[in-house]
Amino acid sequence: MTAATAKVAAAAASAVAAERASMVATLIRLTGDWELAEDCVQDAVEKALRHWPEAGLPRSPAAWLTTAARNRALDVLRRRRTEQAKLAERALLDEAAQTAADCDDRLSLIFTCCHPALPLDGRVALTLKTVAGLSTAQVADAFLVSESTMSQRLLRTKRKISHAAIPYRVPPAELLAERTDGVLAVLYLVFNAGYGQLERLLADEALRLVRLLVDLMPSADEARGLLALILFQQARRATRFDAAGDLVSMEEQDRSRWDPVLTAEAHRELRRATHSGRPPGPYWLQARIAACHASAPSAQATPWHAIVPLYDALLAAQPSPVAALNRAVAVGFRDGFAAGLDALDALDADVLTGYHLLPAARADFLRRVGRTDAARAAYEDALQLVGEDTPEARFLRRRLASLPVGSGADRLS
Repeated sequence: MTAATAKVAAAAASAVAAERASMVATLIRLTGDWELAEDCVQDAVEKALRHWPEAGLPRSPAAWLTTAARNRALDVLRRRRTEQAKLAERALLDEAAQTAADCDDRLSLIFTCCHPALPLDGRVALTLKTVAGLSTAQVADAFLVSESTMSQRLLRTKRKISHAAIPYRVPPAELLAERTDGVLAVLYLVFNAGYGQLERLLADEALRLVRLLVDLMPSADEARGLLALILFQQARRATRFDAAGDLVSMEEQDRSRWDPVLTAEAHRELRRATHSGRPPGPYWLQARIAACHASAPSAQATPWHAIVPLYDALLAAQPSPVAALNRAVAVGFRDGFAAGLDALDALDADVLTGYHLLPAARADFLRRVGRTDAARAAYEDALQLVGEDTPEARFLRRRLASLPVGSGADRLS
């Protein structure tokens, strides 16, 4: 393969990845057949990857792929020779004459994947597979199950959609509010799956879909809160890892590199949420906490006095052991590290068993008060709970290595 051909092949693969979810969503909407849509898109993708490297990219890769997938679907439907196939074929032909859909297909797909009749793990898995474009193996890894197990789970979820006649659409206005929480939860999970160092496209896609949801539901304060929260997190994304791929704590991040455009947009979204007499929801409250960090010119200037009450409100709105842990850390920075240790000790350790950030937070506070031996033991406890060669493990080892050696008895100060 020549260099030019290899370049076209790489561009072809990128174009295919960008359009795959949209094409699947379009064919599902048109045919009502999930398996047929995925098969036809896969056929179009394989055809493109064979043809484009030699012939060059078409002027509109998206139109080429969509046409190829639609034509393949038509061929299959014609062969089936059933009344249902004929109706679907007519819908496909009608669609070819339309210039635009009434709403974004991927948003319709998300509402379908997040339908309350589906089990929660099925909703998340199907969204990651179909909307975000993860492979079955990648989704299986996220759920810590085998690929065959995940394949069966996805199949059961898609059959549930068919058997329960779950409509492929954005719900009507009277059902939007009750369906929004599940959609927001899945979108945030998709964002978090893409917030690592190597999955930028996944996080960007989650951000795009949340923006679309806000456009669709401008009065949904929690959707606006989630949008603000993601924007704040994306604004500091470039500083979360150093050049070697190791984690950088927020305290040590270069705030001059935080994206001011995304930060300003996040602040605007927070201001636009009126709540209409209702108490703030958990995403809005988390975004307010992120806003406190984003507004501080330095880590030392962080307004912990404002952050602790926000965590109190968050725990009242949505009790969570992780939120309780974060509140304890905030107390330590507001009231002193000894007070933070007391707050950590007051947590239910059984609920947080296996969560490495609990011993890591204890280790950090112990280090700051000079209890070096206890800090060392806590860092070692945290290391037992993370992978051997992960950014988290490397971060904890750096902190452990920075502790003084041979310090003798801990000093209480």
